[in-house]
Amino acid sequence: MSPKIVSVNVGKPKTVPYRDKHLETGIYKNPVSIPLYLSKVQLDGDGQADLAVHGGPDKALCVYSTDHYPYWEELLGPLSFGAFGENISVEGLTEKDTCIGDIYELGEALVQVSQPRRPCFKLGYLHDNPKLPLIVQETGYTGFYLRVLREGWITVQPAFTLVQRHPLGLSVDFVNVCKYGKTDNLEGYRTILSNEALAESWRGSFEKKLAVADQTLSADADRGQG
Repeated sequence: MSPKIVSVNVGKPKTVPYRDKHLETGIYKNPVSIPLYLSKVQLDGDGQADLAVHGGPDKALCVYSTDHYPYWEELLGPLSFGAFGENISVEGLTEKDTCIGDIYELGEALVQVSQPRRPCFKLGYLHDNPKLPLIVQETGYTGFYLRVLREGWITVQPAFTLVQRHPLGLSVDFVNVCKYGKTDNLEGYRTILSNEALAESWRGSFEKKLAVADQTLSADADRGQG
């Protein structure tokens, strides 16, 4: 089935009560039914609270598959589009189908898959389930981010057309498994790092994982020789 955009969602940051304090968050996204302009960093009408970890060129848009909604509704109850803080709710496209570096036309814009989405505690706050971010991570139903290669207007229910599949074919699901799996996959780390489209924050993470794994192997080899 070809991917179908079923909802475009935006929301400005808001301040909410959190553990006897206040928390500013942009996790609340609501469907819109008007054309919006997509710049290099975000859609009109959208915003992020903590720009150190959200938004920016590598995370201009968050995409989430509605194919996962039935699974989550068993845990969370009925959900509306934007329930995972996503800007783009898409049907027929999951983490297994999507590769880092894939390029799509989204309305007038041209976008590229840059990294998996790493769920933070604010998703747990949104659904009153502190364990939810870890559950999302463990299922691999994370969603992913897009960078903008060409700005343009996003119409209501825009077309989402694959223009170019990245030659390495590294799925978002594979990258998630390498990131969060309990077994080191050095070959996988190196292949992921060879993908020039991977977002810089995730590149740094895999460089650290590879360095630690190499040190462990060297230490094991030294002990074996002793």
